[in-house]
Amino acid sequence: MKYLVTGGAGFIGSNIALALEKEGDEVTVIDNFSTGIKYNLKNFKGKTLNIDISKPFTLSEKFDAIFHEAAITDPRFSDDTETLRQNIVSFDNILKIAIDTKAKLIYASSASLYGNGHSPQKENQKKDLQSAYAKSKLMIDSLAENYFDKMHIVGLRYFNVFGPGEEHKGRPSSMIYHLAKQMKEGHRPKIFEFGEQKRDHIYVKDCVTANLSALTSKSGIYNVGTGVGEDFNMLVKTLNEVLKKDLKPEYIKNPYGKNYQVDTCADTTKAEKELKFKAKYSLKEGIADYMKVIRL
Repeated sequence: MKYLVTGGAGFIGSNIALALEKEGDEVTVIDNFSTGIKYNLKNFKGKTLNIDISKPFTLSEKFDAIFHEAAITDPRFSDDTETLRQNIVSFDNILKIAIDTKAKLIYASSASLYGNGHSPQKENQKKDLQSAYAKSKLMIDSLAENYFDKMHIVGLRYFNVFGPGEEHKGRPSSMIYHLAKQMKEGHRPKIFEFGEQKRDHIYVKDCVTANLSALTSKSGIYNVGTGVGEDFNMLVKTLNEVLKKDLKPEYIKNPYGKNYQVDTCADTTKAEKELKFKAKYSLKEGIADYMKVIRL
């Protein structure tokens, strides 16, 4: 099979590209390499194309499926207009290619569009948009819904993904990455008062599995999470156990106020039924696997 992965040098994209290649598939990666993250593909043997997909471009090849992971992913990126433009135009460009070439399209949506809505979050609940990033993802989902009965198109609403390949992201890297870095350096982990905020942390290897499952599911939008919300205190406890540390959390003020998600937890009912996906890694299992290879 021939696959295209946009944003394939990024965090989730590179993990998808490498997993597909490991299965013996022919994989092409598109990325503009704007963040200098080519090291994510150091073991990749396929074709890489340096293209900004938010601008007009053409491809000479046809693909069986496209995994669209490219986006401005920082919810607090300083230019809201540019976040909307790049994310929406990029999706529109890729959608047109998928339609024209009859390729399956699997794309990254986000649980950020649930904001501080009711938890566990269901795909059809009222949205609470706290950022331009979340708004762009909801607009993309709305666009995709117009094609559910016309082509194979699947949107995956990722919850809080962590794992190898995220190191380049800086501030938007997972809490697990930031806290592990602090703790490995011997510092007390800093979390917001009083560590009761919850996150559905899903390991990137499970995310890859969800993407592969989407190739044979019916068109739709699905949550990709574990279905378990763990608070930050538990996160520190688990990191202490895995890293063999005994560091107490240092509580700090939350600078984001009401625009901060306090409880994310995926309702996985639809994903389990239609996507045939259920996360394999528990929080501790995912962290233990990640700590074997993490670059800090």
